[in-house]
Amino acid sequence: GRRIGRTARSALEMLLRLGSMLARRGLHAASARFAAAPALRLGRSRALSTAPVDDEMEDDIDVDGVAYGFMASQALFAGLELGIFDAIAAAGGSVDLPSLQRSSGVTAPRLQTLLTALVASKALRRSRDGAYDLSPNAARFLVSSSRHFYGDYLKLQIGRQFYHRMGALTDVMKTGEAPSYASWFSDPEVAATYTRAQHNGSVATAKALLKRMAGSVSLDGASKMLDVGGGSGAFSYVFTGKHPQLSSQILELPEVCATGNTIRAEQPADVQQRVSFSELDATSPDWPVPDGEYDLVLMSYISGSVPEPVVGALYANAYKALKPGGRLLVHDFMVDDSLDGPLGGAIWALQHVTVNADGLGLAPREVVSRMGAAGFASGKAETHEMISGLTKLVIGHKN
Repeated sequence: GRRIGRTARSALEMLLRLGSMLARRGLHAASARFAAAPALRLGRSRALSTAPVDDEMEDDIDVDGVAYGFMASQALFAGLELGIFDAIAAAGGSVDLPSLQRSSGVTAPRLQTLLTALVASKALRRSRDGAYDLSPNAARFLVSSSRHFYGDYLKLQIGRQFYHRMGALTDVMKTGEAPSYASWFSDPEVAATYTRAQHNGSVATAKALLKRMAGSVSLDGASKMLDVGGGSGAFSYVFTGKHPQLSSQILELPEVCATGNTIRAEQPADVQQRVSFSELDATSPDWPVPDGEYDLVLMSYISGSVPEPVVGALYANAYKALKPGGRLLVHDFMVDDSLDGPLGGAIWALQHVTVNADGLGLAPREVVSRMGAAGFASGKAETHEMISGLTKLVIGHKN
């Protein structure tokens, strides 16, 4: 769990602060356009900046850092798409520009511009003689041969899918019109890209979830698990792999099931036999499962992906499916009950708006209250931090 938290924090800092660094290092030439702005003050030894200027303003917004952040994230995605990080790793570091031109297939000056942006954002390091090396975090998280790699998730899901959806945010806020996940995933290519990209990160998160819930939920005697909106099946593979007596049924959209079954075929034979997919839109009021037969119902990244009225119905269906004494696990992006952060959970909830205009920005008390309304034991719900600054786990108990 601690490793996953560090991974998430590092990634979040990398994506959210790159713009700030670029703004401070490379945009001073644009200072003339701010000269007439009365709210900006120039200190004698300080370049013009919209970053907080003293301790009293440390909680203020760095306007440029936020506004230009999208440029830095695209630099990161382009580096992944062009294989920059893998090429440097494969050569053992100290790679010059001509070598990266050959490996990427880009010989125009724009490659140098990209490399400079990656150096300025600290993803790369450049020596005095012009050789490039990876930063420690880039080597750990952005190189495909690293066991901590999740560049496919960043490149395929964030860079190719969610990045473009966020461009529609203003229109969605004004009109309330946005595609649902069901309609978005009706495109086989979209569903396959999303599911494959999510799988790598979900396996690591599933392992952390098992550790985090160990003190609250014992699976030693559990035999049946229901994985609602289980995507690739990552959580089911990890859970059944750890507990050989456990079987899991995954409820997912048809196109996601198709990709999930190809990933299931890559798992050990005994896990394949104990994990199955059933086609279902989770917003459907009726689930193709018997009542009172499951020890565990898992909903990871599903509560924030459906319209708000559906959330309570999901928990009611989970209650019906569980045996007495069963547990509902809700894992998702959440903010604190104070609704002032953390930033990662807040911006992920905002991203969901672009594909779920009527969804609920999740906080533990919102989940707990809906669990109670569905019949779960009042006062027994437990909340745990999962991926630090991003996700939380809420456990509901059926008496």
